[in-house]
Amino acid sequence: MKKHRHDFVETYDGIVAFGFSREVDEKSLIYYLQKFSEDEFAARLVPRLSDEEINRIFELIGSIMRKHITDEEYHSLFLKDESHEH
Repeated sequence: MKKHRHDFVETYDGIVAFGFSREVDEKSLIYYLQKFSEDEFAARLVPRLSDEEINRIFELIGSIMRKHITDEEYHSLFLKDESHEH
C-alpha cells in the first residue's frame, strides 16, 4: 500500500497565483510543491541542479520543517514512521 499521496494537485480547481490572497497563496504553494515533487518532473530537474542548488533547497526545507513541525509530526507525517504515530 502506498504511503505517499499527492491528492490536492489532482482535485484543486482554483487559481494558481501568488500575491492574490493568503488563502490562494497557501493553495498555490501546495499545488507547486506537489507538481515539483512529481516523479517524472523531479527526475528531469534534479540532475540539472548544481551541488549548491541541491544544498540550498535541502537547507531551506529542513529549516522550515525544524521551525514549524514538531518531532512527532516529522516522524509520523513526513517520514511516515508508523512507530511514532499515536
